Amino acid sequence: MPRDNAFDAYSPREIAGRVKEFCVVKAQIPLLSLSMLGMLAGAFIGLGALMFTLVASDAGLGFAASRLLGGLGFSLGLVLVTVAGAELFTGNNLLAMGWADGCVSTRQVLRNWVVVCSANFIGAAGLAVLVWLSGHAGLNEGAVGRAAVRIAMAKAQLPMAEAFFRGVLCNVLVCMAVWMALSGRSVTDKVLTIVFPITAFVAAGFEHSIANMYFFPLAMLLGAPIGAADMARNLVPVIAGNLAGGSVLVALVYYVIYIRVGHQVSGLPPAGLGE
Repeated sequence: MPRDNAFDAYSPREIAGRVKEFCVVKAQIPLLSLSMLGMLAGAFIGLGALMFTLVASDAGLGFAASRLLGGLGFSLGLVLVTVAGAELFTGNNLLAMGWADGCVSTRQVLRNWVVVCSANFIGAAGLAVLVWLSGHAGLNEGAVGRAAVRIAMAKAQLPMAEAFFRGVLCNVLVCMAVWMALSGRSVTDKVLTIVFPITAFVAAGFEHSIANMYFFPLAMLLGAPIGAADMARNLVPVIAGNLAGGSVLVALVYYVIYIRVGHQVSGLPPAGLGE
């Protein structure tokens, strides 16, 4: 149906249709491209984490101001992923909508998630190495490096159940940011829809698995008393929480609201079923 105003945002129902299309496209990306785009996304999120750390290193800011400004800085990561183009594991949890509708297979979803998550880790950890080599941690008389270590230590000490639920809440907001960005028709639209949810999850202290893939390697390079086991103890529940929040509480909820109900009303089976 033609729209009266080509500058209007897409409606939520139209966004659901766009997400289905994006699921099919993402499921078919060749392995090399998928891996390289995943590494870019890991590095982009690492840059957002770098900005957060820079703000957190300023002892003159109050708690709320530090969290809000840090969240605003972290938004750079998802803006880069969305506008420049990259494959981010947490955002790709929306592939669960295509899987539920039958237009993307279980194998395709798992392939995307495993490859992208692994590539995100390479990109995030690789950026951490570059940041360490650059001497960035020495800024503000070493306060930036101390902030990076402090952030990673706090994450390493999180109880696993708490890390899981922080991961759930984080990816609800991240996937809502991706969902709303698909409503936009311009770069300005996309940036504005991304900034508020991302700032909110960072300010609230929720856990983003890919950001943590930057924080832990950097802190270890800076001599923090943490190791691979501490990183794994955080990443396993956070990744599980991110999956639950993005795929279940966003993708599958919107699937039921806009796609499944639509099939029932039209009398047509979901794509791929009954064939």
